[in-house]
Amino acid sequence: MRIFTADDSTEWVATAREEATPRHHGRWFLLFHPKVNDSIPWPMPEVRWQTFQSAERTLATMSVFELRRRLATVLARAPVEPPAL
Repeated sequence: MRIFTADDSTEWVATAREEATPRHHGRWFLLFHPKVNDSIPWPMPEVRWQTFQSAERTLATMSVFELRRRLATVLARAPVEPPAL
């Protein structure tokens, strides 16, 4: 999990969530949510990892610029309400 500040000064959390699937590879995907409300998920399912540990390691080394860029992509292509998971 990684907390960062978006361009509009709101705090967001980047984390990984496990998909309920029988497949072994790529079960974990990138998920954003506002720090103040973790019940509003904004997934980015094209970014995947095999394990939670590899997701955490990647997120820990990802730059704030990269996190902001990915968050902006997710928010720009999504409807007004976050997708249901």
